[in-house]
Amino acid sequence: MVLLTHGHLDHTGYLPRLVKEGFVGKIIGTAPTLSITSIILRDSAKIHEEEAERANKEGYSKHRPALPFYTVEEAERAIDLFVTEERDVWNMISENIKFRFRYNGHIIGATFIELEIFGKVFVFSGDVGRTDDLLLSPPERPKWADYLFLESTYGNKLHPEEDVEEILVSLIKRTINERGNLIIPSFAVERLQSLMYLLWKLYKKNRIPNIPLFIDSPMGNSVLSVFENHPAWHKLPLDECRAMCNHFNIITSYKDTWKTIDDTRSKVVIAGSGMVTGGRVLTYLQQLIDISTTTVLLVGYMAEGTRGRQLLEGAHELKFFGKYYPVRAKVEHLEGLSAHADQFELLDWLSGIKNIPERVFLIHGEPTALDAFRVKIKDTFAWQSHIPRLHEILELPIS
Repeated sequence: MVLLTHGHLDHTGYLPRLVKEGFVGKIIGTAPTLSITSIILRDSAKIHEEEAERANKEGYSKHRPALPFYTVEEAERAIDLFVTEERDVWNMISENIKFRFRYNGHIIGATFIELEIFGKVFVFSGDVGRTDDLLLSPPERPKWADYLFLESTYGNKLHPEEDVEEILVSLIKRTINERGNLIIPSFAVERLQSLMYLLWKLYKKNRIPNIPLFIDSPMGNSVLSVFENHPAWHKLPLDECRAMCNHFNIITSYKDTWKTIDDTRSKVVIAGSGMVTGGRVLTYLQQLIDISTTTVLLVGYMAEGTRGRQLLEGAHELKFFGKYYPVRAKVEHLEGLSAHADQFELLDWLSGIKNIPERVFLIHGEPTALDAFRVKIKDTFAWQSHIPRLHEILELPIS
């Protein structure tokens, strides 16, 4: 079986390939996680198919023919294996093995997993959320872990003390004054809803004018329904959620994407994907990134190898759709909306563990973050941490 901590693509995106290669077991998660995963896999499969089709038509792939990593049909086969389980409830796998999901903030439905094997508790952190998230409650903390598998995305960093509202107000005023466009690449899950909520609050407080606000993320539109269907998993009241959605121009068709680009008014466009790796945001950047009155606001973590990281590091050109486009737009970065706990918050999450874990494995981080966090954990708790290597095999005693 597969146990999912949450629905983000980097945690679920291989599932259709796993099924294609013969997996026929259960894929288990909380109800919101499986809803999110369904949306993400269908969207991802569609993007893979469209990208392969475009590559074959325009001839920019080295593969002849270019094939999608997986198809919509293969994604549906994976979704057919989904099984929902409640959080905080122990589920028996066998006589000596059981698991449960525990609330973890980060995105709607996200959990960490406690897996008990012959009395030994294995804790898989998944992605740990923030303690002061706009939409979600603080993550719960594990109380015992014999073996701990811990994410380290921000293991070497603290989130800056940013006035997120003030930054948004300033960028929107500048966009209006320059008669330009503010493009915000965004993940469809939680990041998009947080941005919408912030902009909605600023408008209600009369801190920003009634500038056109566009949401161009078909997947993000679907995620809004997950918030409506699972109110116990977030802090946003249902009436507030609906009023917020009504304030935005929500784009559903690619035809309307082009209408929005051709709209000469100053505007804010939030579009997927968050690290500029694909999605509708590429169409906006294709038309607007070479214009000096365009601002691209990068929000949160930008992984190595992504176009978002290239922009963050000052790239003078960006390649997509097989061509290079000069970057004349202004590039800004907002870290305060990250859905990942920073180093301090991760240490706080660990502080609830009453025992000394037999082994701590640091995962889900870049090498510098992993190593810095290894040292910090040793200095804070006197725990020894191990950073797994590719193909490394370790034996863990459970008796």
